[in-house]
Amino acid sequence: MSDFELGFFAPSSIAWKIHSDPAMLIGGIRALFQQALHPQAMAEVAEHSNFREDAWGRLQRTGDYVTVVTFGTPAEANELTARVRKIHSHLGLDDPKLLLWVHMAMVDSFLDVAVRSGLTLSEQDRDQYVTEMVLFAKAVGIDESMVPKTVSEMKKYFIDIAPELSASDDAKRAALFLTIPPLPTAVRFATPAAPAWASIAALASAALPNWARSLYGWPTLPGQGFATDIAMVALRKTLLVLPFDGLLPPVLIEAKIRWGVNA
Repeated sequence: MSDFELGFFAPSSIAWKIHSDPAMLIGGIRALFQQALHPQAMAEVAEHSNFREDAWGRLQRTGDYVTVVTFGTPAEANELTARVRKIHSHLGLDDPKLLLWVHMAMVDSFLDVAVRSGLTLSEQDRDQYVTEMVLFAKAVGIDESMVPKTVSEMKKYFIDIAPELSASDDAKRAALFLTIPPLPTAVRFATPAAPAWASIAALASAALPNWARSLYGWPTLPGQGFATDIAMVALRKTLLVLPFDGLLPPVLIEAKIRWGVNA
């Protein structure tokens, strides 16, 4: 079986390295905070989905999407991306400019959190990751010519789009639901799920770039970035010493077997 038949991303890819790392727990939540800062994109999401009532569900669907495209077979990835494009088209959520914003906020969050959490990535690796992620953009129908392919191009993208960004009421409501999501009473009061989630969500929000925190109206204290980095490194180290492989999604376990990667 050729590499192309095994999957879009080989174990040697930077996407595999980042997307299989426990730092994604923080990066995925930060991505949702960041994506919410485009008022038009957030308005479309709020109008056409139950995001306000299902922040957990959206996070899980985003995670499933990233996991399947990264680690699934080409057939599995193509089937899922076709379904996502169909849903976007049906709901009128297929504006390439808005899709690009969602994509770039995701790429920026995953990469920045991974680096700040202690994952070793050279400057070349970071550029390579942004380049590899163009496949994700193309998969949802974004023209490749629109998509930044290096870290410097990504930085310019955020500078250029900055005047369009703000924390709308929908964004603030989304941030609240991400931080304090609705939980069944038994879960909220009889398990540590609520405080654990709140702590991770608070860390994800602290990991936002200063410009994003300013848009939300959240203060950034002196030394906060350094303290946030220390906390993210500590959390990642803790997760790495846990039996993390037992928590891996089945598609990643299957990908390891398919590619002959030791667990």
